[in-house]
Amino acid sequence: MSSVYSAKTGLSSILKTYSPAERERAKNIAINKVRFEMPKQKGILEAVEAVNAHNNFQPLNEFVAFLKETELSDAEFLRVMTDAHKLIYDLSPKFTNLVEALISVPWAKREPAAIQAYIEFYIDIMVAHNKYVQFGIPKLISLWIPADADVAHWPNGTPIDNVKTELEAIHDLLNRILTAIPMSFEVVLEAIENRFPYYKKSTHVIAGYVHNMLWLIEYKPIFVEFVMQLLMQKLVILDVNAPRSEIEETEGDDDEELEEENEDAEIFEMDDCKKAEEDDLLPMKHVIAHTLDVCMEKMLNFLDAKNPNILNASVEQRLEMNKFWKVLLAAFDNVILPCHNTHHVQFLVFYYCSFKHTIAEAFLTSLWDKIKNPNVSAVIRQAAVGYMASFLARGKFVPLPTLKYYLKELCDWAHQYIQRCDQYRQNGSLKANIVFFSLCQAVFYVIAFRSRDLTSDRKSLLFLQSLQLSAIVTCNFNPLRVCLPAVATAFAGVTRAYQLAYCHAILERNARRKLATVYANDTATPEETLDTFFPFDPYLLKMSEKKISTNYLQYQASEAEEASIVATHISPMQRRKRGDSEMCDDIDDFIVADKRQKITDLARSQEREAQFTYGLSPGFHM
Repeated sequence: MSSVYSAKTGLSSILKTYSPAERERAKNIAINKVRFEMPKQKGILEAVEAVNAHNNFQPLNEFVAFLKETELSDAEFLRVMTDAHKLIYDLSPKFTNLVEALISVPWAKREPAAIQAYIEFYIDIMVAHNKYVQFGIPKLISLWIPADADVAHWPNGTPIDNVKTELEAIHDLLNRILTAIPMSFEVVLEAIENRFPYYKKSTHVIAGYVHNMLWLIEYKPIFVEFVMQLLMQKLVILDVNAPRSEIEETEGDDDEELEEENEDAEIFEMDDCKKAEEDDLLPMKHVIAHTLDVCMEKMLNFLDAKNPNILNASVEQRLEMNKFWKVLLAAFDNVILPCHNTHHVQFLVFYYCSFKHTIAEAFLTSLWDKIKNPNVSAVIRQAAVGYMASFLARGKFVPLPTLKYYLKELCDWAHQYIQRCDQYRQNGSLKANIVFFSLCQAVFYVIAFRSRDLTSDRKSLLFLQSLQLSAIVTCNFNPLRVCLPAVATAFAGVTRAYQLAYCHAILERNARRKLATVYANDTATPEETLDTFFPFDPYLLKMSEKKISTNYLQYQASEAEEASIVATHISPMQRRKRGDSEMCDDIDDFIVADKRQKITDLARSQEREAQFTYGLSPGFHM
């Protein structure tokens, strides 16, 4: 039998240009020639015999070429696999090329008999010759990856029925291999990581692979820790390549167009709701953000299945859920916490914590243990402070006693730090005391953000008084000087409204000092301000946002604070003179929409508002 590679096709030179039709005709001639000669010899049995008896590899090479180049019918495929199964123990490592060609033949879309023949051969060859596991399992994992053209078969990263049936056979085979060959676990881990699609691949390709990874840990929970950490790593890559500013800019174009349309035509409320629902079904215009959105939706649905509040859960299920929480927390600690300025992936932990108060408390305890541990790096401690503050502020499910407990703990730590540093006369620079300054800003932020809850009754006001906030504000470190202006101004409004501390004089003095520094150096120097981000800022992904919003808290100022803010806002604006502090320009960020509308004619804070984009702003203006 002539080799498919040596079959003459009439091509005189590889440099000569041929039309696609001529190239296809030449290919068919070669394939048809091999197909014609195939039945004249005994195929794989004859090829293997020639090697073992006469060390003649030519028939084997021709048969391998035939397998690679020819689309086998189900009947031919069944015959080849049946014959190959008879040679299981003869296919030693010198037949590696043949075995690799056999397991690479497409099989998942064939008739049941052909699929069963392939599975039997695959399992037996791997068990008989463990060497083949090294390339056999990666071939299997590769079948998880949807083809670029299969977008219609993977709506929102979920396979349609016939694709799901094919994948069931693939996962069943992988499950049986993992059970039969324990050493294959390491190979699976390496293959899963190496074959994860590039982050710029089509949404259905990445989401389809994520779907299969989550499927794997359903029947092999031993992989859950590795898979969750790998998924976190890959989602973080998507997250950082879809910056909040880009998403807002890209998606904002649609909002502007919609507003213009609404100005020209009156839309009934029901029509408006219907259009909003339709918009939610549309993919996000930012391609990577859309991929992240679909993947986050799959992850959140997966977490739903791990909800510890599932009714009638057995003792064993509850133990498994407890283990899963530890895995999720470890993935957060190892992957997300050290990453700066991620926007959405951390909401996986936020969402899981919303299931049960004890889980939320466990998360806060984990953060607090890091914050107060001097052996943990300052970078991680500062990040943990940011997560705790944002979690306490935004988590609608965080009960008031828990909120008060951690405010008390944070303030006690701050008071002890101040006393200790006063005793040893420690350097008061931002860098040397980064954890202290971050913690103070967290206290100011949480009190300002949750002021409605923390000032709702006399008991709560007495609690705030017990925190001795004035001692923190007026200490030698002067923490207000390094806080974000938005946080400092909002906190000052709350403390003034309820006579907890008097911050405005300090803010004015800090502003004058900064101004004096600029004039003294002739040039503007960078202000010493905390590098802060608020990890649970508003969620921007359209599809998966629905699961987050039910447990997400928007800012609501208390009535007394609103009155104080309005008074503070109007008075200086009416009588400001050249050289006065500009701090009052920040106040508009914290006035809720209806209050802001009443003083629009007096406010000149539009430019300042533009500076406080999410990620830099605590979100009080939401």
